[in-house]
Order: sequence, then C-alpha cells, then structure tokens
Amino acid sequence: MSPSSELIPPRLEAAFRARLGASLAALDLRALPTEGRRHAAVAMALVEEGPGAGVPGLACSAPPWSEAPALLLTRRSAKLRAHAGQWAWPGGRIDAGETPEDAARRELREEVGLDLDATAVLGRLDDYATRSGYVITPVLLWAPQARQLTANAQEVASIHRLPLAELLREDAPLLNRVKGSEHPVLRMPVGERWIAAPTAAFLYQFREVCLLGRPTRVAHFDQPFFAWR
Repeated sequence: MSPSSELIPPRLEAAFRARLGASLAALDLRALPTEGRRHAAVAMALVEEGPGAGVPGLACSAPPWSEAPALLLTRRSAKLRAHAGQWAWPGGRIDAGETPEDAARRELREEVGLDLDATAVLGRLDDYATRSGYVITPVLLWAPQARQLTANAQEVASIHRLPLAELLREDAPLLNRVKGSEHPVLRMPVGERWIAAPTAAFLYQFREVCLLGRPTRVAHFDQPFFAWR
C-alpha cells in the first residue's frame, strides 16, 4: 500500500475535513509582524481533483472527473507587472477592515469565480515574508464542489488542480543553496516541473502538518532569484 493511499482518502469527505481542521488547530500558529511590508492573504482551497493538474508529466484522472482531494493553484497572467507567469495561490493584499480569511475568500471569488462563505474556512498555516515586500497569510478552505471555475483574464493565465498525492513524492522537497542567501531555497516537484517558494513553502507545510502530522516550519526557507522582485 502506498503512503498516499493510507493518508489521503479517495474523495473529499467529512472525516477528512475534521482531520484537517484538527491538524490546523493543533499547530502553534506563527504570525509575522508586517514591519513595513504589505499584508496579503492567499486561498488554499481543497477541491475535487477533476481532470488533473494540467502539468507536463502529471497524469490526469480517469474517468475525466475524480472526487480525489486536490489543491487549487493558478499560473499568473503574463500581463501582470509582478511575478508574471509564476505559480500562485489565488490571493492578494488585505483591504482595510478585512481579516485574512475575508481577503482569501474575496480573492478566490475575484480570480477564479469560486464564492465561498465563512463556514468553508478550515484554518491557517504560518505566515511567510517574501523578498518582494509582503507578509503572506495562507488560509485553508474546504470547497469540494468547485467544478465551474472561471479565470479572471487580467490576473490568471490558467487554473490547476494539484492532487494531494503528488505532495508525498519521495523527492520532495527540493532544497538548494543560492549565493547571498543564509537559508536554502525550497521547491516542490510537480510532474516534470517544480514550484518554488513562497507557493511551495505553503505546499510543503500543508503536507507536513495536515498529511503527515509533523509540526514543520517553513518561514525560513528562501525564494529563487526570479521571485525576489
């Protein structure tokens, strides 16, 4: 039996939601002071796998729609001035008067057309400070029936459903040193490619905390040079 078959159920179900919620509640959550940085939130939505991630080297589900758990990811539009074409969670700056949960749900609606109420919130992972001047708060959301999604063409080039089993690969995470950085850069392999921090940092902490039950920290991991601006 593979590790994924033991840790990840074949479909999104109430028992799995309860397990995720308990794992997040048990985490000694670490928030970061903004210290002049902008505060942003991202939405890590648990959805049905559907036709797969649409990533080279990553097989699609068969039949075409699967109820297996996946995380919703996007590729940023090439039209954007910052981080164009990069992997990202739906997200953005927290507006005045908003909580990170409010902002994550708003950005999810604006970027991919997924409208969730407050009951969908499962919890948070640790904050991450980026080289580009943000403190990002990741919010986990439960959204199994998310089959009709529409990408905001101004912000999103494509929408992807990453099967949770892909997070448990033996070659994950990928760590490498870069000149001028005290800590290693963290990447997560996906199909024949990889995703870098900060997006990958949240993927890795989700894997460790929610799937493997290990209270792992990720805020110290660095980003590759292309994500520094």
